[in-house]
Amino acid sequence: MRKSIVLLALFVFGSSLSVLSCKKKDDDTIKSPLTSTTPAKASSLIPFDSTLVTVFFKKYPELNKYHQETTELYQKRNYQYVWFDSKGMLEVGHLLYNKLNNIEEEGIKTTIPYKNKLDSLFLTKVENNKINIDDELLLTTLYFFYTHKVLKGIDPKKSIELGWYLPRKKESYVGYLDSIIANPSLITKNEKEQLSQYYKLKEVLQKYRTLQKNDSWTPIEMDSSQVALNPGDSATTIAQIRKRLYQLEDLTKDSKSAIYDEDLKAGILKYQARNGIKENTSITKKLITSLNVSIEDRIKTIMVNMERCRWIDVDISKVAALIVINIPAFQLTYLKEGKAVLNSNVVVGKDINKTVIFSADMRYIVFSPYWNVPKSIITKEIKPSIAKNPNYLAQHNMEWHEGGIRQKPGPKNSLGLIKFLFPNNNSIYLHDTPSKNLFNEEKRAFSHGCIRVAKPVELANEILKDDKNWTPEKINAAMHKGKESWYTLKNKIPVYIGYFTAWVDDNGEIHFYDDVYKRDDRLATMLFEE
Repeated sequence: MRKSIVLLALFVFGSSLSVLSCKKKDDDTIKSPLTSTTPAKASSLIPFDSTLVTVFFKKYPELNKYHQETTELYQKRNYQYVWFDSKGMLEVGHLLYNKLNNIEEEGIKTTIPYKNKLDSLFLTKVENNKINIDDELLLTTLYFFYTHKVLKGIDPKKSIELGWYLPRKKESYVGYLDSIIANPSLITKNEKEQLSQYYKLKEVLQKYRTLQKNDSWTPIEMDSSQVALNPGDSATTIAQIRKRLYQLEDLTKDSKSAIYDEDLKAGILKYQARNGIKENTSITKKLITSLNVSIEDRIKTIMVNMERCRWIDVDISKVAALIVINIPAFQLTYLKEGKAVLNSNVVVGKDINKTVIFSADMRYIVFSPYWNVPKSIITKEIKPSIAKNPNYLAQHNMEWHEGGIRQKPGPKNSLGLIKFLFPNNNSIYLHDTPSKNLFNEEKRAFSHGCIRVAKPVELANEILKDDKNWTPEKINAAMHKGKESWYTLKNKIPVYIGYFTAWVDDNGEIHFYDDVYKRDDRLATMLFEE
């Protein structure tokens, strides 16, 4: 599991993603490194009448959403043909057709508009003198259909409905087409257009679809009288589990043995690590339930996480330092120059107080912090407690302050001995906690929304490692001083709080995490409706 989190940080993302503010900037356009600002060389065909664009969309209304981009493209090219020249269809047209026919490989479930018309164009030899504007515009609009589905993803307004406030990447697919025309291989080798994680998920998707086609995913059954199976036990269930772990590549061979041996134990531990399950060598009904998750459900999970990858700008790993939290994995990763220097378990917001998916820059570290209690907690929890026990505030080292309540610094402070601030409108930050036992839980959604860090001291030491003002001894002293003090970081550190329920590590092994906030199904519905 650690390995997957290190990579998850390269959501951080294996490729690159420019650091943006947590505030959405819809008018900003991030240009692809492949985007050309100069139109590709014009074809030798005579430019067509600009009014034919409007005529086309009246005949093909299902493509009307691409009207604006199509018009922009041809205005830029002075209404010269894109897909044809005097000798016929260009190579890039055939490549586009192939990509459209294999769009499911990109984790997309959709229907290609006017597919019969498209097929007839490629199945019927087109004479040069019979090239018509409908064929040209059909390919152009289906190019935009493809890039929107595969590269851009669903409308940003819909991702916001899902609580995704990380900045969405922005592309000009008008400019990108010029790059493709100049170098058609880019449409088949577009690794620079998405996170590297996207292509890893795509590869695993094909493996799971092969398993689905083989139709060998039979349910594992356990005798209702059995509570658990342990090393050395023998049962039909054990042989079934062995087969499943072999299918999932957690075992390198299937001996078909019904005896729980060391090989099976290693496979079970590997499976648990990949699926966010606390290590346990006993085979329980809970483990069987996890192993029986259908191939169809796993495929759906992979697809929705490929979609989330489409939303992230590929420049993220170019920053010098970055902190990434993946909510479903309950993990934090701190990276410097693209390499993980610290991994830590975290506690995130419970379902009623969901931790927000967004980004902001860490600017301050606060030692021996006060906890300024949120008004909602004062109203719902503290005032009722005071009504029952007048000494409640004193007993919890709290005091009234400027019309509110705060908890004084100290080892019992709810924020622990240190907090890390990245100012944002969500009032979320990272902090220590006196409740260390929660970090040992398998599912760690217990907070009011802020993120509790299992290794706050190590995080502070890494952040301040190159700062001459601090040593580990000074950090420890400041944390235990009992008096709040703030330190402004010399260099801001971007913090990304993300949500990925599937992640592929550098070894090609996929890790699945529980959908703690139940967002996968809703995203899947949006994708399939699209």
